[in-house]
Amino acid sequence: MRILYKISAILALLIGIMSVISGLMVLLNYNIPDYNVLNWLVVYNVILGGTSIVAAILIWKNNKSARKIILAILISHLLVFLYLYFLNQDVALESIKAMGFRVSVWTVILLLTFKKYIINQ
Repeated sequence: MRILYKISAILALLIGIMSVISGLMVLLNYNIPDYNVLNWLVVYNVILGGTSIVAAILIWKNNKSARKIILAILISHLLVFLYLYFLNQDVALESIKAMGFRVSVWTVILLLTFKKYIINQ
């Protein structure tokens, strides 16, 4: 089981770093995409990217709080994804795809870290 936690931690760290770097680049005007940018979404991604880095550390240490943070991040991303997909008319397709990717990665992280509970039931 320990290897699954390590894989999950690395995934969380990578997606967190990617979110923080890409978001900060947009916020600091180093990389402005050629599509409509929702500033609140960029700020959200940077904040959740930082949270993902914290989650990666907790997962690596097999901290009990990690599971709660994983669920919180996944639910948060899923709610934002659903909002972007169904309710927001100004969002770029790239943003929807990126949020779908985040939901997918955090679903994998959830499954990897909860595997022992799934197997034992």
